[in-house]
Amino acid sequence: MNPAIQRIGTTKRFSQAVIHNNTAYLAGQVSQLTEGDITAQSQDVFDKIDTLLTKAGTDKGQLLSAQIWLADMADYDGMNQVWDAWLADAQAPVRVCVESPMAKKHYRIEVQVIAALIE
Repeated sequence: MNPAIQRIGTTKRFSQAVIHNNTAYLAGQVSQLTEGDITAQSQDVFDKIDTLLTKAGTDKGQLLSAQIWLADMADYDGMNQVWDAWLADAQAPVRVCVESPMAKKHYRIEVQVIAALIE
């Protein structure tokens, strides 16, 4: 085990976050809401990201990159409304957003981010 690597929320399969070299890498976050539109699921996912970033010692103001997967690109505008409000007080990271089949039928969005730690 490398002491320079810190893991948060580790299970047998994966960690929710890994910290290395002053950088936090978050696993893809999905909403557990089985009902609700893209705005509800997006807000749930961004709230989960905020919580994990705090546990890692950083926040959305330190985001370096974001990868967003949508089950249907028709949800793009709705997701962006929540994204824009979520990042209102922060500078935007580099970002990609693509359409992709999801692991479970009720998932409409998955988001993975990388952030610098707050010094």
